Amino acid sequence: MARATGGGATQSKAGKPFKDAAKASLARGDGAKAGKNGAAAPAKAAKSAAPAPDDMPIVALNLPAGKLSPAMAAYFKKCQDKLGFVPNVLAAYAFDTVKLEAFVALYNDLMLGESGLSKLEREMIAVAVSSHNRCYYCLTAHGAAVRLYSGSPLLGEQMVMNYRAARLNKRQRAMLDFAVKLTASPANVEEGDRERLRRAGFTERDIWDIAAVIGFFNMSNRVASATDMRPNTAYHGQAR
Repeated sequence: MARATGGGATQSKAGKPFKDAAKASLARGDGAKAGKNGAAAPAKAAKSAAPAPDDMPIVALNLPAGKLSPAMAAYFKKCQDKLGFVPNVLAAYAFDTVKLEAFVALYNDLMLGESGLSKLEREMIAVAVSSHNRCYYCLTAHGAAVRLYSGSPLLGEQMVMNYRAARLNKRQRAMLDFAVKLTASPANVEEGDRERLRRAGFTERDIWDIAAVIGFFNMSNRVASATDMRPNTAYHGQAR
């Protein structure tokens, strides 16, 4: 998803989210006039076709449109007003309002609710997990969130490519090492891993929150990859 409202994500017209990406300018190439030798002038260059929007269709499944509940219609409007668009993940879930509301509630609690973890730290976990899983949607949306929260396009790029390349502090590195281990080999997580988090300054509650964010994004990555969920084009240019 991405940074959003007083409690969440991003969006547009209820039920039928967003505008197509702006059409690219069509290149023109005028042919040269015939030369003195009488050679025929080259034909005028054909107009290039506008590129297809990268974020349409939102998913590769043909799911019927659902009816948004009044609460979700208001939430979509709030996203549209604050962000200028509704995140595609919300539009993807909108075929089933029960699932949509459950997703929004859990996302907002984990990513925007009270926690000993900063919002930036939670977004860094989202990107480290998504980088390991190579999830296009979440890397794009949450890479943008890291850039926005940190004010550093460099950190956003490093997190997407390889968090180990970033100049992280001890707390951040311990948190992200744990996130990737729990993602890649959960059966190998043991007390020593939790103890490293404690030594880095995390409380018992913080460790729970770290694990919950990791679990949420492993779920989200798999749903996004399974359905070829496409991130909103707007994310690509944010906070660059």
